[in-house]
Amino acid sequence: MKNRWKWAIAFFATIGTGLACASIVVPVHLTDADGQGKNIGTVKIDDSIYGLVLTPTLHDLPPGIHGFHVHEMPMCNHNGSAAGGHLDPDKTLRHSGPYESGHLGDLPVLIVDAAGKATLPVLAPRLKLSDIHDRALMIHMGGDNYADVPEKLGGGGARVACGIIPYF
Repeated sequence: MKNRWKWAIAFFATIGTGLACASIVVPVHLTDADGQGKNIGTVKIDDSIYGLVLTPTLHDLPPGIHGFHVHEMPMCNHNGSAAGGHLDPDKTLRHSGPYESGHLGDLPVLIVDAAGKATLPVLAPRLKLSDIHDRALMIHMGGDNYADVPEKLGGGGARVACGIIPYF
């Protein structure tokens, strides 16, 4: 728990002091068979000395907590399944969340308010922009418990929205 507080403090310090180094903006669409359903907004991704800061400006999502990940392939076709699995370049085969070793693509959960909007930034302390170019950013229907039990990959379930992170 102490590590999570450390990262939270670092995150808010980053935002408050403007220490972001570089950034990109990723358009996000609802998933569909063709890979690009309705546009639901963007996620701005800033490289900082504390890791990546992902700031969503999203709408029209189901309220609640959603699994949020970087996936291997820069594709959203077939209702998001073309994006492959969570980014795991070290082949850990473990889903253990953004603060532990395991899939590098595990991000903090995305929180969507009662109006269907997500605007709360999250910090991914193990990532930098160079790790995620030419990948996909995925939002799952359910939450994420950062474990493979009782359900595989944290129980996030269906892939409801996807954005392609460009090669830069």
